[in-house]
Amino acid sequence: MAEPLVVLDNLTKRFGAGSGGILAVDGVSMRVMPGEVLGFLGPNGAGKSTTMKMVTGYMTPTSGRALVCGKDVGEDPIWVKERVGYLPEGAPAYPDMTPASFLNFIADVRGLRGSARSEAVNKAVARAQLQGVLRQPIDTLSKGFKRRVGLAQAILHEPPVLIMDEPTDGLDPNQKHEVRRLIRELAREGGRAIVLSTHILEEVEAVCTRAVVIARGRIVADSTPAELAARSKYHHAVTLSVIPPSGVMVFDELAKVPGVARVEDGGTVHADGGAKVTCTLVPVRGKDIAPAVNEFVRAKQWKVEAVRLEGGRLDDVFRELTSGVS
Repeated sequence: MAEPLVVLDNLTKRFGAGSGGILAVDGVSMRVMPGEVLGFLGPNGAGKSTTMKMVTGYMTPTSGRALVCGKDVGEDPIWVKERVGYLPEGAPAYPDMTPASFLNFIADVRGLRGSARSEAVNKAVARAQLQGVLRQPIDTLSKGFKRRVGLAQAILHEPPVLIMDEPTDGLDPNQKHEVRRLIRELAREGGRAIVLSTHILEEVEAVCTRAVVIARGRIVADSTPAELAARSKYHHAVTLSVIPPSGVMVFDELAKVPGVARVEDGGTVHADGGAKVTCTLVPVRGKDIAPAVNEFVRAKQWKVEAVRLEGGRLDDVFRELTSGVS
């Protein structure tokens, strides 16, 4: 059985002493296995970046420990850093360097020499799609390209563990798509463990195999994105666009469907064919109402323009999990 590549054991970080100190991370414990892409979620100030800095050895925990590839980060930080790729928030780099000179500098730091160095730099450049800006000073690059330079340096040495803080921050939709594709590819190659923090919930659904939610320094949820979405009040909700006969009170009628808790207005559009009403039928928690809705609408002989079954809304669950945590 495979061993975890990242282990956090009651990891805690307090800034300041005594009652006036700030408990930023409060006893976080989790494991990340080879091939996993773990989405680390939480509101601003929840402790995500602090936790990641402790995993990478850039910050010392107050108590608890972090293990990477079986080694304690506190006991052997250099060994651990050789095996970790880290994309910090903001992706800091030397502004007067070009991406080419910066990546060659990182390759030197990583101990790469000769053809291995050239191959590593070229592969990172291609993966991060930096070919068109290699000779430009980093200071002149857009935020998105600066972020991609940071990503290239993080994956340059083919690390078994990749820690990324907001990896798609500042990227346009096309760039986000490419980076997400690359993250999935990196996880499959060689069984890497990838931990990424993000505030973009669609990113969790797009690339993550697992989601951990943290609030006020503590883990409040740990499951797959699908399991997390299933906790939403919109799990099994049905969104309908229908054209009912004139004078029909659509919401009142749909509220009679067995298992429907309430009907939410999605707007009405008037056209030649009649008024098209869009609404969402929210079920009694967890109930599958789709068959009953389908049967009801067919019996009424309403014209259905569109129907969508919802798996749940992560933003809804995220708010529930992170509000009012004490």
